[in-house]
Amino acid sequence: MVMEIISETPVDAHQLKEELSKIKHRDKELNFRAAKTEEYLISIGVNKNAEAIYNKINKLNISRLKEQHIRKLIDIMPATIKDLKVVMQGYTISLSNENMKKIVDIINSFAEKE
Repeated sequence: MVMEIISETPVDAHQLKEELSKIKHRDKELNFRAAKTEEYLISIGVNKNAEAIYNKINKLNISRLKEQHIRKLIDIMPATIKDLKVVMQGYTISLSNENMKKIVDIINSFAEKE
C-alpha cells in the first residue's frame, strides 16, 4: 500500500488531543503510537483556549509570522519576551520588540484565565 501526503497542516497539542479522541471513539481503541501520544498529551496538559489564542495572535497581522509559528507558541506559552525569543530562535524569523510584547501580552492574558 502506497501512502501519499495530500496536505500538511500545523496543529497544536489541543487539536491533536481532539483528533485522537475522535479516532478513539471511531476505532474503540488507539494503536500503540497514538496511545503513547495521548498519554503524553494528558501528562503535559493542553491549553483549552488554543483557538482563541490563535485567533488573537493571527489578528495582529504580523507579516512573517505563519500558522506553524503561532501553533508552536500556543504549545509552549512563553510568558516573557526572553522566552519568546528562545522559542523563535529555531525559525528564520525576526520580530520587532513591539510585536513580541503584543504576543506575550495575549499569551499572558490567557495564562491568567487557566
